Parts: sequence; structure tokens; C-alpha cells
Amino acid sequence: MKNLKKYLLIILLLIIYILFYSISYANNSINNLSNSVFRLHVIANSDSDEDQNLKYLVRDELISYMNTLCKNATTKEEVIEIAREHSDDFSRIARDVIVRNGFNYDVEISIGNFPFPTKHYGDISLPSGFYDALKVEIGEAKGQNWWCVMFPELCFVDVSNGIVPESSKEELQSSLSDENYNLISSNDNEYKIKFKIVELFENSKIFTAKK
Repeated sequence: MKNLKKYLLIILLLIIYILFYSISYANNSINNLSNSVFRLHVIANSDSDEDQNLKYLVRDELISYMNTLCKNATTKEEVIEIAREHSDDFSRIARDVIVRNGFNYDVEISIGNFPFPTKHYGDISLPSGFYDALKVEIGEAKGQNWWCVMFPELCFVDVSNGIVPESSKEELQSSLSDENYNLISSNDNEYKIKFKIVELFENSKIFTAKK
């Protein structure tokens, strides 16, 4: 009986250790990623074909403008500062696209820390969590979302073939620790498990925040 209690205690302590390690790893990983990445989030008025197409037109104009503004930016902080300085321009550009295409929706531009689901950019995956982002809400903002990474520049690459160019990967890698870069890019089973751990804990935080 004493041996059984001893074994149960060991198992309990092991479970507690694994739980605390998982929570610590998830928090450290998402904090590192969140501190290194700035994202773009465009929300359509509705899921109608017209509103979804309008969302992509607004997206294309904003990305083109941001690409010009941020071509010499080398840090996330620089990109955020540029975004703040030009938020009125973003609103004007989005509004012009909306009116030019025969709609009369309002548009709201905000910069902050927002929840995101897991998102795949070709062969790069970002786990769910809270990230700094430029959010664009068109009309009632009840339609499907579109996301990309503004810094490092994953918004400006074609990932339709499922592969992010090496130049973009190198820029992303330079912004992250080796551990976190492997977390979002490696197909190794160890990192797949770690990715799921981060995803699980961040999804629970997002769910709690929505209550």
C-alpha cells in the first residue's frame, strides 16, 4: 500500500511538472512570436460574393501602400509606428476602394493586440494567440476574415504554391529564436507536438477572453 501511494505521488508530481512545463513553454513561445510579428487583419462586411471580393480589393490596395511605406523598415516597432502615422491614409484608401466599387460601407482602422486562430502561410504556420495587428473592418464586419504577416513581409509573397520564398524565411528567422523558428517551420515530430501544445493553451486563452 505504501509503495502504491509512493508511485501515485510520483505520477502526480510528474503530471504537475509536465503541465507547468507546457504552460511555460506555450507562454514563452507565443510571447516571442507576438513580439516579433505584426499582422494585417481585414474583415469583410458579409460573406456575399460581392463583399468578399471587395475585401480582397481593399486588401490589395492597403498591402501595396504598406509595401511602399515600409520598404526600408527593419523592425516591427518601425512598421507599427509607420502604421500609426498613416492610419488616416489607410482609412482613406480603403474608403476610396469601397466607393469606387459602388458600395457605401464605413471602414474602421485600428491597431492593437488581437486574437488570431492558427494560420498557415505556405510552409510556415503561426499558432493561435494574441498578436499585434492592423485591423480593417469593412461595414458591419460580419464576413470572413483575411490575415497576413506585415512584418516580416509575408504579406507580399505568393504562397499559392505552398512554399514561402527563402528570402522571406531568412527575414523571419532573423526575428525569432531558433526554437521558435523551428516551432513554426519544422516538420519534425518534436516540433509538431510543441506546436500543438502552444495551440491548445492559446486557444483556451482566446476562448476565456471571449466570455
